[in-house]
Amino acid sequence: MSESRAKMAYADAEGRIYEHPELEMLGWDGECWRPLEAEELTPLPEGSDLFSLPGRLAAGHDPVRDEVVVFDEPGMTAVSCFIAPAYLRTLLPAYSSLDDAPALPLFAYSAVGIRDGEMVTATVRVDEDIRQDPFRFDVDDIAKRVAARREAHPENRLITHLENCALTYHCRAAQNYFLDRFEAPLPAAPTCNAFCVGCISLQPKGGDDQAVAAHDRIDFVPKVDELAEVALGHIARVGDDAVVSFGQGCEGEPINQPLELEGTVRAIRRQTDRGIINLNSNASRPDVIRRLVDAGLDSLRISTNSARPEVWAAYYRPVGYDFSAVRESARVIRDAGRYLMLNYFVFPGVTDTQAELDALSAWIDEARVDMVQLRNLNLDPEVYLEKVAAVGGTGEPMGLLPWLGRLRERFPELTFGYFNPPRRKMRTLGGRDADLRVSM
Repeated sequence: MSESRAKMAYADAEGRIYEHPELEMLGWDGECWRPLEAEELTPLPEGSDLFSLPGRLAAGHDPVRDEVVVFDEPGMTAVSCFIAPAYLRTLLPAYSSLDDAPALPLFAYSAVGIRDGEMVTATVRVDEDIRQDPFRFDVDDIAKRVAARREAHPENRLITHLENCALTYHCRAAQNYFLDRFEAPLPAAPTCNAFCVGCISLQPKGGDDQAVAAHDRIDFVPKVDELAEVALGHIARVGDDAVVSFGQGCEGEPINQPLELEGTVRAIRRQTDRGIINLNSNASRPDVIRRLVDAGLDSLRISTNSARPEVWAAYYRPVGYDFSAVRESARVIRDAGRYLMLNYFVFPGVTDTQAELDALSAWIDEARVDMVQLRNLNLDPEVYLEKVAAVGGTGEPMGLLPWLGRLRERFPELTFGYFNPPRRKMRTLGGRDADLRVSM
């Protein structure tokens, strides 16, 4: 017995979501709207959020006429979802924007529909790690731990900053720090040398993209002793599986503070060789990366939306560096025998083109990348596609699941995931073979 087709979802002005009785769900692959097969859909992961899309009309498929229909009932809008962490979006929502449609906030918008009374979306889980499953966080427990940590360290401004991240913005990394588990954030930099189109911590007021930052950026530079106190305390409480990371969503570019980072790494390693010290970075300064490696940095995660310089530049809008510096930083970390990851911002119709697959494959091969973290790019789809199309970065999409399959065929030893792994999952650093394979 064949599975029923998912129906188109839409919302009214109050945000109530409805199932269309006739029109079937469509997805947008970055180039066109298309129906979805049953195997492309999965129940909406627990902890995902649903959005109505103002100024955007839902599009569905009429199976009788075999044609696309834009649902223009007055007061009704398209619907999308923001998928829980560790899941990769494979299709965008299908919608038609009105002329006065406002820019969308900085989230990753995914196709969503209703099948047999259940919300479904186009996604695949890419990391089995439970560290940020939203339903695993007890807000009351976190608040109690925050209060206790504040009382124990009243002078540490970084802990105060992380308190705001945990309680106001519900940052899972900050919450995990207070819960004494997994990875702890070490935000260090209020400034950045790139002006990313989708920067979640700083957007120009009245900018041409009309995006609004999701939260405030740290407004001070923590001292070495403040950073080291957070890191050493976390490592002591968590043990060998601890990860501490510079480079968070609430800051600019951490290597803009090279002295603070180097001093912190040295301070940590003077007291312990346990845990992983990681840097999430735009990798714009290979000279700083060398100093951090000498100090004891274990891993580098390079953030990028593309392996093609022109597509990368259209999104990052770098100041004072180019893509060659990023590639050099990758060589520095691997030549030192440290763990190299790409924080790869995936987007349908850009990532899953042949040109991008070939460019990414060449970079993985050249830099001997250990791990590719598959992240959904948070940005209004039309804004991003317009920026990338202007530099020739779009093309005929092969689909993200086939794209992943081809990448795995080319690099069978490459690790895929979503989170920075602990040492035992890092082959380069002597851990056991990583078990972070894409669930397909």
